[in-house]
Amino acid sequence: MSDASPFMSSFHSVEEGWIDFNGHMNMGYYTVLFDRCADEAFAEMGFGPDYVKARGHSTFSAEFHIRYLREIKLGDRVRSTFHLLAHDEKRFHSFQELYHQDGWLAATGEGMTLHIDLSGPRVAPMPDDILRRVRAMATAHAALPVPEGVGHKIAIPAKA
Repeated sequence: MSDASPFMSSFHSVEEGWIDFNGHMNMGYYTVLFDRCADEAFAEMGFGPDYVKARGHSTFSAEFHIRYLREIKLGDRVRSTFHLLAHDEKRFHSFQELYHQDGWLAATGEGMTLHIDLSGPRVAPMPDDILRRVRAMATAHAALPVPEGVGHKIAIPAKA
């Protein structure tokens, strides 16, 4: 995991049931796509169904912010980057960019993920072997520029 570029997921297709009455993908399914794409990056770090079974630990999303930049429609194929911005022993901060198969940016997602001991459930430190993998990805991604949109806040500007 020494590649100094964000992780890139495989392609995922927009499903028929995700289309709303406006003819484009409903806002809730952007989260589904970001989650499915992130699962691939999580596997690189050692998280996933086998991790849950073997260790009784998992990850939970604590916060996730989406910026909708361009419409996605039925049949479109998209994939997402996963940029690990920061981490400590119990959580990590990530940023994703959802790209249409034609190369344009459709949305961004920024999240805080917690490492969870499912016996509580409670936030808990990651085991050393997993933390090493998270640290390796974070080290590789530290060489990348901070993506536009990180830390974006929602506000209505004050009138001048």
